[in-house]
Amino acid sequence: MILTEKPSNIYTSTLRGNKRLAVFVLAILSFLTLSFFTFSKSSLGLNACGRTIRSLNEAVALSSSTGGNNQRAGGQAKFINLNDLEATANAKDQQEHVIILTPLKNAEAYLPRYFELIDRLSYPKDLISVAFLVSDTTDDTVSILREKADEFLNRQDPSQRYHEIAIYEKDFDFQLPEDKRHTFELQPLRRSFMARSRNYLLTAALREYHSWVLWLDVDVVEYPESILEDLQSVDVDVVVPNCLLETEDGSFWAYDKNNWQETEKSIEMQKDLDPEYVLLEGYYEFLTNRYLMVDMPTHLGKLEKVPLDGVGATFTLVKAQVHREGANFPPYVYQHQVETEGFAKMAKAMGFGVYGLPSYIIHHIRNS
Repeated sequence: MILTEKPSNIYTSTLRGNKRLAVFVLAILSFLTLSFFTFSKSSLGLNACGRTIRSLNEAVALSSSTGGNNQRAGGQAKFINLNDLEATANAKDQQEHVIILTPLKNAEAYLPRYFELIDRLSYPKDLISVAFLVSDTTDDTVSILREKADEFLNRQDPSQRYHEIAIYEKDFDFQLPEDKRHTFELQPLRRSFMARSRNYLLTAALREYHSWVLWLDVDVVEYPESILEDLQSVDVDVVVPNCLLETEDGSFWAYDKNNWQETEKSIEMQKDLDPEYVLLEGYYEFLTNRYLMVDMPTHLGKLEKVPLDGVGATFTLVKAQVHREGANFPPYVYQHQVETEGFAKMAKAMGFGVYGLPSYIIHHIRNS
């Protein structure tokens, strides 16, 4: 019989120890390999949807959209304290934002002078936003606006850049021959479409930081560079200067006859009118017996104000609060008025003050 010697206890212990070590090392290597491939897929090449991230910006966007920094998808609520928003007499010193609103249609001929004048304003440009609503246009209005917006927003001097310029386009399919746009019979319909245009522009462009809204006609051709500060200093809810017609000899000719006061005669006359009848100023077909601002004395102080019951919108400065609280431009008949004059009636019914400055003269181009 051949006897085989049984391994010693020392050898057996060593063999068992090596097996344990090998299993341990193999486990570590497996873990590292698995981690490497997992990390490569999730962080270096593929997002959760399996799409390759091709740029740092995409990576940042992915981080935000998947709730980076322990945020829930969708981000955080936006909190704005509108109690801190004011429109004051010293708006320039208080750094209050102004938005200039101008509705347009086939306006290419007027735009060079329009931009020249607003660029001449002494109010800080970084506190000025400009917004346009272009409707039913067949000329190059939109392309000119794009070109000027690019120029005004990208100037080398940051102090000469405007805060924001927005161009909106909304067609109403309303066509009216140029030589018919001021005829008496078509005014209620035309003014109704203008009201809709203004309301579209207002609701699209008004931001939470705007303190003042300036309604400016594209064909106003002359006003002082300090006009914003001047009108703000009057410190009323709605204020308009006296808009005259531009003449070669500088003679006094009225233009904006929508700035007016009611009189005893005009109020009495309205008692017998059909509620749907729209009153219009400056037409011989129907005399309203109102006191037009263009007929008021102009020798008083430049900032001497008078209360008004109706306003136009050649150059109308409004505290943004007036619009925010609901005063807009009625496209329907409101107290025998539509559009801008209806806005004035509505603002007054809400308790806001509406005023004009008979001695503060600006000029409008002569058109058909």
